[in-house]
Parts: sequence; structure tokens; C-alpha cells
Amino acid sequence: MKRATADHWLARYFFIAIMAAFILVFLLFPVCVIIREALRGGLALYLSALTATHSLTAIRLTLLVAVAVVPMNTLFGVCAAWAVTHFRFPGKALLISLIEIPLWVSPVIGGLVFALIFGRLGWLGPWLDAHNIQILFAYPGIVLATAFVTFPFVARGLIPLMQAQGSAEEEAAMTLGANGWQLFWRVTFPKIKWGVLYGMILCNARAMGEFGAVSVVAGGVDDRITMPLQIEQYYLNFGLPQAFALASLLLLLSLVTLAIKIGLEWRHLAPGYVRPTKL
Repeated sequence: MKRATADHWLARYFFIAIMAAFILVFLLFPVCVIIREALRGGLALYLSALTATHSLTAIRLTLLVAVAVVPMNTLFGVCAAWAVTHFRFPGKALLISLIEIPLWVSPVIGGLVFALIFGRLGWLGPWLDAHNIQILFAYPGIVLATAFVTFPFVARGLIPLMQAQGSAEEEAAMTLGANGWQLFWRVTFPKIKWGVLYGMILCNARAMGEFGAVSVVAGGVDDRITMPLQIEQYYLNFGLPQAFALASLLLLLSLVTLAIKIGLEWRHLAPGYVRPTKL
């Protein structure tokens, strides 16, 4: 007699077919198109498109933004997770909700906020002009906009992990005379290091691929735009070989990030490790 909870074979294959169709149409097909178009003109044209002046500038700026944003958000994420899981304070629930705001609002809104603050007609615009300080349409503005849309990733990965692990070991270390730095580096950090790295990988992937917020604060200036914006510029100016070549490089970086993420999950999803979930 079949179990009452057994899946019907037709339903099982129907859901598998739906999943496979979505993966084929929305993931594999676009990836294949990008690779095909990038290599359509041959390897020489592909390499020349990647080494063009605007392409190299965009690649360099994208990497510089990621180098600035990832450590910044890692520091914030560790501090936020430590505060939420180890202390009681008024507004704790509000802080947890605020951390996820960039995940629920359009990135363009984040860019507009910084434009209203640092723009020429913004709150700090006149003061910045008077002191010859440029935030908008420059590297600092791009870093701020990217940091806004990426800062939840490390924190939202560490908070459930540290909540699941508890604070028993930290309390035991404190009773043995450990100070704050010893407590963190010798007790807490070894338990959360893979969660930190996991969050950093996700943060880096989003930082390199961010478009909406950066498009507002960068202003479309050719030497101050990242790879996603440069791809748009190439495409709008009918530079399809350059656009698809740069898109394939961004795709490759994403695939490398995905491979590292899968490797971490496969290796370290052991007892005591909790997969990051929604707060």
C-alpha cells in the first residue's frame, strides 16, 4: 500500500520540468548567448575589446570599489552581529530590520539619497563645493552607493550563525580571565570565520555587479563608471563586441564567486554551521 504522503509520479516530473525550464530559459540560455556573442569575432577581437581603454578603466574601478566596500561591510557585519547576539539594548529589533532595508528597496533609491545629500543642490553640496571636495560623480560616491546596497550580506549571514552557536564558550573564557580581544580572536572568530568569508563572497559579487545605485552617483562619465555601466555605454553606442566581451568577463567573475560559495557550503555545512537565512 502506498504511503499517504508519497508523491505522485506525474506531479514529481511536472515540478522537475518546470524547474528545468526556468533554469534553461532564464539562466543557461542567456549565459550561452553572452559567451557566443563575445567570441563571435574571434579571440583576437575579444582580447582587444577587453584591453580597450574604457574597458580597462571600468575593470580597474570595479576592483577598486570592491576592495573598499568588502572590508568596510565586513567590519560592519561583524560588529552588528556581535552587538545583536551578545547585548540587550533598546531598538535591537529595529536595528535588525534596518539592516535588511537595502534588500527591500530599489538600489536607485539609495543612489538618489546620496545625490540629495552630496549633490550640488543637496544638503552638503554648497559646503563641499566651497571646500573643493567631490563626492558625487567620483570614486567616493560610487563606494558609498555600493556600500549601501551590499552592507546587509555579512551581517545577515553572521547573526543567525552566532545565535545558533550561543555564547557559552565566550562566557567560559571570560570566567578564565580572557579580555575582549582574546575573547574575539581566540573564541568567537574561529567559530564564525567561514560565515564571515561566506558573507564577504556574496558582498563582493553584488558589489561588482551593482548597476542601479552606481548609475545615479556616477553620472555616466566614461572614466568614472564600473563594468556594468560601461557595458551599457558600449551597448548604447553600438559597441556590441566590447559590450559582450566585458559582460563575459563579469559573468566569469560571477561564476568564480559562485564556485567558491558552493565549495564553502559543501565543505563547511557541518554540525554547528548554520546556512545564512533571512533574519
